[in-house]
Amino acid sequence: MKANDLTEQRNTTDDVIEIGEVLRRLPHRYPFLLVDRAVQYIPNKSIRGIKNVTINEPFFPGHFPGAPVMPGVLQIEALAQTGALLMSKTLEADITKHLILFMSVENARFKRPVMPGDVMEMPVEVLFQRRNIFKFRGRVEVSGELATDCEFAAMKADRP
Repeated sequence: MKANDLTEQRNTTDDVIEIGEVLRRLPHRYPFLLVDRAVQYIPNKSIRGIKNVTINEPFFPGHFPGAPVMPGVLQIEALAQTGALLMSKTLEADITKHLILFMSVENARFKRPVMPGDVMEMPVEVLFQRRNIFKFRGRVEVSGELATDCEFAAMKADRP
């Protein structure tokens, strides 16, 4: 194996954030943790969150009985958590001392429903960063098809 092959192999595994690290970097827990893992992490630039949507999600019995659809606000929350994961890892935030707080959402659009059995892929890119404030553009994609997109902002703050 050549040196370049080793670098390419390392880059395909180093940019993966498995559930154990997600739990260390985000304070969210069931039933509100909406990111199962992430791939393609590039510090200060981008990340791709993954959420496996199952019929066991606590919101499906009421949204909507007989025709389960994931609420759009929870899709945006999943994007925000993906952005928070990027921020937490980039800034090396200690969740016992800091929180990543959602600040705003703009231009949210919903193009297709997300239903049980879908795998949400959530590419999130940094539009700009100033100290502890990030602005992002995020998308929810299902089988390569756009479901949701928006811009949003978050900040790192000290825990009260």
